[in-house]
Amino acid sequence: MEVVIIRFGFIGAGKVGFSLGRYLKENNVNVVGYYSRSEHSSKEATIFTNTKQYMNLKDLIKNSDAIFITTSDEQIQKVWNEIKELPIKNKLICHCSGSISSEIFSNISKYGAYGYSIHPMFAISDKYNSYKDLSKAFITIEGHENYKNYLKELFYSLGNNVSIISSENKPLYHAAAVVVSNLVLGLINNGVKYLKECGFSQEMAINALYPLIDFNIKNIKEKGIIDSLTGPVERGDLSTVIKHCNVLEEKDSELYKLLSINILEIAKLKNVKRNYEDLEKYLGGKWWKIQRSHLSKLKKRMKG
Repeated sequence: MEVVIIRFGFIGAGKVGFSLGRYLKENNVNVVGYYSRSEHSSKEATIFTNTKQYMNLKDLIKNSDAIFITTSDEQIQKVWNEIKELPIKNKLICHCSGSISSEIFSNISKYGAYGYSIHPMFAISDKYNSYKDLSKAFITIEGHENYKNYLKELFYSLGNNVSIISSENKPLYHAAAVVVSNLVLGLINNGVKYLKECGFSQEMAINALYPLIDFNIKNIKEKGIIDSLTGPVERGDLSTVIKHCNVLEEKDSELYKLLSINILEIAKLKNVKRNYEDLEKYLGGKWWKIQRSHLSKLKKRMKG
């Protein structure tokens, strides 16, 4: 099979551009260089990746077969509006947004180019070091049929797990990533806050919670979600749940109950013979609300 060699150019020199460019370069993929509205940023990125700094878009596009737009999401459309006026025939135009599909490259076929969204499901928090762990990232690819398999094989050869997804599923896919990444940080922050109220320092609280978090994640990977569930909801321990809610602020108590309703559905799958009715009633779960609605209607009929 003939090996396709594609030259990759980057528009945007932030954390994602830095990390992805260095990751590709470290794996002997041909990265030509960077263009950015910030000359300082593009210069820094080219030094970091040992590539070339481009002072205008036209030259970058001329010397690239595929262009990664690694700007913020709100800038992708603006960049596309600029580059579509340049010679992009047969070029691959890619962005790295999790929530936006390749359809943002409106009328791309009119220009003879091919559009893709290529998203690493990974928290890129450090532009100088995140590239070291990018081989662990799950990569999703969405876009034109012509080069989807090539791009899939490229990242697969670097050690990544890769999946091709549809454009209509991009928002739901990204919501999944945000829930288990960004929103989980909010829950951990709450846990740290509660321990600080118990007299822990910030550092001590994180050190105390980390093994619990780490072991739970390992359990999920090894045993699956259902068999990893433990705690008062799984046990049907209503008295403990009530104690927790009583010591939390109202907004935190409501969050606790919502999340408990969520894992109660998992608990029912794990313990099919356990009676969770009282706990569900206290939490205000879906089943109890439906039952309460039916009872209310029945009472009205009886009165009538």
